[in-house]
Amino acid sequence: MSGTVAEKLIADHLVDGEATPGTEIGIRVDQTLTQDATGTLVMQELAALGLDRARTERSVQYVDHNLLQADERNAEDHEFLRTAAQRFGLWYSRPGNGVSHPTHMQRFGVPGKTLAGSDSHTCAAGSLGMLAIGVGGLDVARAIAGEPLYLRMPRIWGVELTGELPPWVSAKDVILELLRRHGVAGGVHRIIEYHGPGLAGLTAMDRHVLANMGAELGATTTVFPADDAVRAFLRAEDRADDFTPIAADPDARYDIDERIDLSTVEPLVARPSSPGDVVPVREVAGTPVGQVVLGSSANPGLRDYAVAGAIVAGRRIADTVSFDVNPTSREILVDLTRMGVVARLIQAGARLHQTGCLGCIGMGQAPAAGTNSLRTFPRNFPGRSGTPDDRVWLCSPETAAASALTGTITDPRELADRLGLAYPELTPPEHASVDTGMVVAPPPRAEALAIEPVRGPNISELPELDPLPDTIEAPVLLVLGDDVSTDEVSPAGAAALPYRSNIPKLADFTFTRLDPDYPRRARETGTHVVVAGANYGQGSSREHAAITPRYLGMRVVLAGSYARIHAQNLANFGVLALEFAEPGDAAGIRVGTTLRLTGLRAALSAGDTLTVHDLDAGRDIPVRHRLSPRQVRMVLAGGLIPLLRNESG
Repeated sequence: MSGTVAEKLIADHLVDGEATPGTEIGIRVDQTLTQDATGTLVMQELAALGLDRARTERSVQYVDHNLLQADERNAEDHEFLRTAAQRFGLWYSRPGNGVSHPTHMQRFGVPGKTLAGSDSHTCAAGSLGMLAIGVGGLDVARAIAGEPLYLRMPRIWGVELTGELPPWVSAKDVILELLRRHGVAGGVHRIIEYHGPGLAGLTAMDRHVLANMGAELGATTTVFPADDAVRAFLRAEDRADDFTPIAADPDARYDIDERIDLSTVEPLVARPSSPGDVVPVREVAGTPVGQVVLGSSANPGLRDYAVAGAIVAGRRIADTVSFDVNPTSREILVDLTRMGVVARLIQAGARLHQTGCLGCIGMGQAPAAGTNSLRTFPRNFPGRSGTPDDRVWLCSPETAAASALTGTITDPRELADRLGLAYPELTPPEHASVDTGMVVAPPPRAEALAIEPVRGPNISELPELDPLPDTIEAPVLLVLGDDVSTDEVSPAGAAALPYRSNIPKLADFTFTRLDPDYPRRARETGTHVVVAGANYGQGSSREHAAITPRYLGMRVVLAGSYARIHAQNLANFGVLALEFAEPGDAAGIRVGTTLRLTGLRAALSAGDTLTVHDLDAGRDIPVRHRLSPRQVRMVLAGGLIPLLRNESG
């Protein structure tokens, strides 16, 4: 039977279920990726699972998010992660080595392999012909322990690329075009598979841009064929032997078909504060800009910095602009230095920061309140930058550099007339400055078993989770709208991120961007319900957005629909995620409304329909769930770890 790239990758790794869209499947995981903002919990979960040593082909722990060491907490987490990686047999990428996604692509990505990562942008590795899926930390911990990764079989969304990109337009504009067409929920329960003759003009790192921001569409993942572009990338990284060709069969059929003529794509920008609010740059040209930032896993490649360096070369940025540069890997920084790009950027007025995520996760570079910040980042959710009333725009490196020069949002195509500047022609090195010294291999098994991870005082124990009660009668503490992100549930930023391994303290930040008083009210109330609109939990894979509300007493979420990763995270920690059968039924629910659910355990086990009783209005509200039998067992037990303890005891 003929197949797409995605179908072939799934078929090669399928260990449970049938690959029919909408049904739950289990796939074998070859590699895992964890980063420091999520990895501390993963390491604690590995201990709770009783793991002796990683059972994957390759698992890597990166330190790329919590890099600012304003006090001892982040440094303590780094030491915990280093020693825990040794104990459990993971590779360890040291602070300053690079953002996990491009660094994993450079050092460990292999066509044809599966990758599960506790970061929603893990899907970026699909650029190499991998099946790479972002999930919650507990799912990654299970994968490290050799267990399958479970997910709902997605539909395959074939996006045919034709034509060639015109000057001043790059890969970021292509993914923004897809977001312009479909919004932040357009890819939910879909795998995006790019194909067609237009691929020939996209390098592996160009494809990384598209695969990375498939997460902003809500897609399960994105895949590309492993072709000559992938072969060239691996050869440049001294890893030619890791190349395996993978392509869709000529008669492969997709569940959904779409086409993008690359020659028609123009410079685009996502307005504050959603990656899905996309318009042509020309429509907002002239908007004043106070900050421009290059970097992040969304535009991590050498050419993304080099093209910006060529645009600003010999010129000075506008006096009103802070031009910040976040290199994405040590290797890329070395190559940029050798090419003279770093000097050109600095001479133009850029501020060079250390290699890492930094501003993308709100760890530094917060803009001034009310100031427009133009960034080559994947996300611009409200407050994610670290500034509560931020105004963050997302764009390509070309648009970013042009705007840094002028001080206003500028269509880069105008530079030809305004500055007499031709579109830069770049000549990147044929071989990368490969440096493996910042990636530490795990010790031999016997030595590893004797290592005790170093736990600083800021690292708490995982909370104890009790089983789901048969009857829940509880007030609604929050009523929220559509597209609530995990950044709004459990914020990023320099204030909250250092507490990622301290659940009781991190709980103090829960929902505070939407209701600063929620943590106090939740502690006083105990068991409660949260009501939300469509696409609840979009964005980051951080399981903290499920753990901290659960710690504060949230047992039920009643929403219009859920983002994929967050729905699984809620089940992992015993939170019952229900959907309104009729969207209009949410209208009468307010903060303080008391809801009752009865006979929960029998109804969930039998797969029966559920009814929520609104005690204040005296009405019954029909609801449904989308839990698989496996997930039902988790929720009934209070979460995955209690379930495993029950089954083993």
